[in-house]
Amino acid sequence: MGDLRDKLDHKEGPDVLRGRNAHRQVVRRPRGFTLVELMVTITLAAILLAVAMPMLTTWTRNVKVRAVADALQNGLRQAQNEALRRSRQMVFSLTNSADPSTSLTAVANGSNWSINIAKSAMDSGSVYVESGILSDVNSNVEITGPAAVCFNSVGRLVANSATDISGADCDLPTTTPPVTVYDIKMTDADRPLRVLVTLGGQVRMCDPAKTLSTSNPDGCP
Repeated sequence: MGDLRDKLDHKEGPDVLRGRNAHRQVVRRPRGFTLVELMVTITLAAILLAVAMPMLTTWTRNVKVRAVADALQNGLRQAQNEALRRSRQMVFSLTNSADPSTSLTAVANGSNWSINIAKSAMDSGSVYVESGILSDVNSNVEITGPAAVCFNSVGRLVANSATDISGADCDLPTTTPPVTVYDIKMTDADRPLRVLVTLGGQVRMCDPAKTLSTSNPDGCP
């Protein structure tokens, strides 16, 4: 009997072990990147960055041009609105003066703008109204156009060589049709913009790469 029990125990032992192993769960450790995989990923990222960088640079410069054009357009519109609201002649000036309220000299391609009431019989000199920034963070953006324009009390462009502001001599446009033009551009930017001021005082922005039409309402005339 003892020998038979030993034989049975010997036969059951491996089966019991196999049964226990069948219920064990195999735990796999997560496998990380190999050095080769990491180098391939870095190389692909560098290639994509090199391809995208010129496009990103051009896009950034276009954004700067648009920001300056928007600021210029808003300043001109504000000057016309003030002329209508106050029923006074307003001078819109480009300037590099840091504080136009205390010292103002009008210059073409200025980094700031200023709005002043033009000298008249009621005032001993020009009166500061407000000012704004054109190209503080948007450096290297160039503005081509007059240093100053004047709006009369009904919002139309008017000539004035006695504004009492240094460098701010307002002339009427001589083009046909009569339009004062500000071109805004930046080196390597592919989308220069233009701000127009008509003789009647209308201010609008346009794309000089397009011709104004029903299909291109944002084009320039």
